[in-house]
Amino acid sequence: MKIGTNSNFHLTYCSNIHPGESWSEVFENLKKYLPALKAKLSPQAAFGIGLRLANGASKELLAGDNLSQFQDWLHQQDLYVFTLNGFPYGGFHRQVVKDQVYAPDWSKSERVEYTLRLAKILAALLPAGMDGGISTVPLSYKPWWTNEKARESVMSQCSFNLATVAAEMARIREQTGKLLHLDLEPEPDGLIENAAEVIDFFQEWLFPKGGASLAENLEISSASAASLLREHIQVCYDTCHFSVEYEEPATVFSQLQAAGIGIGKIQLSAALQVKLPEETQGRGMVEDRLRPFAESTYLHQVIERHADGSLHQYPDLVSALPYLEKTQAQEWRTHFHVPIFIRDYQILQSTQADIVTVLKLLQENHACQHLEIETYTWEVLPPQIKIDILASIEREYEWVLGVIT
Repeated sequence: MKIGTNSNFHLTYCSNIHPGESWSEVFENLKKYLPALKAKLSPQAAFGIGLRLANGASKELLAGDNLSQFQDWLHQQDLYVFTLNGFPYGGFHRQVVKDQVYAPDWSKSERVEYTLRLAKILAALLPAGMDGGISTVPLSYKPWWTNEKARESVMSQCSFNLATVAAEMARIREQTGKLLHLDLEPEPDGLIENAAEVIDFFQEWLFPKGGASLAENLEISSASAASLLREHIQVCYDTCHFSVEYEEPATVFSQLQAAGIGIGKIQLSAALQVKLPEETQGRGMVEDRLRPFAESTYLHQVIERHADGSLHQYPDLVSALPYLEKTQAQEWRTHFHVPIFIRDYQILQSTQADIVTVLKLLQENHACQHLEIETYTWEVLPPQIKIDILASIEREYEWVLGVIT
């Protein structure tokens, strides 16, 4: 839905909150939750959807008359789709996901084909006069590519494949007038995980190698190819991810803008944060409080910060906990998307303050218009902080609206 003093933002939540990998499961969830949310939050105005489609669901939606039926339902319910989550390719709930959430990565043709289907779907659903984004994996998973030559090879292949998607998005714009962008989503241990690595990838790989491929594909100049890449390949700024990396929002915005890299979507999410006490007993209490969050479905990367500002990473919370009592770090931040309307978790906190900073920055900076609430961990939250899913989503919206209006 449109929010802000000049209605210049589109706010939604990501449907990856709900389990379901087939189109029928996705559609049932949308019918169950969206009309009820719209009635509470936007009864008089159109209500936006952040749609997550797995690979199988994307194929099913394009089969038969499923897409036209969905379009009819959206029109009847006064709903609209302006962003897709194309990060998880396959199963995302009720199974072990961990590092397989990055597979297939951007070096594989399967990722390209899946994303092209999403682009076709989004072009059909996107209202006229709006741009639309598809968030996606940060190229690949860094621990898979420890050999430097192998990493360079995958960076190169990713650049070519991203250029293929950019070429198709350019064709879609020429045919329909609709601007689509693919939004790379940096996160801890992604092949690109922070602002510096994003900028390096764009400048050292995407623009030169992807640009050359795009120029050849479309028979255009290098300058035109670079311009198209800037339009169609952007960044998804997930507030949880950048908080875990200890990056200041204003600095990241400034660095990306100086490099000519657009922010296509802001995902509003909060990480776990804890200041580590010096005494052993206090550390033990922190460990007891963190342990229920060390669940087996998703990766929960941990980055610790030391007094001198240096950072050290652990691949998952379960592998970090044994080091908690002896580390010299002063703070831990953990990639676990906790409800954004809660700041204090008894001993633990969240990085909610960074979301507030981002929302206020956007009102001055206008770097991005698309806002998506993305707390996808409701099913794996510790029991004591679980509440009804519909009430939870509504509370997240109300919290955002309280900050931005």
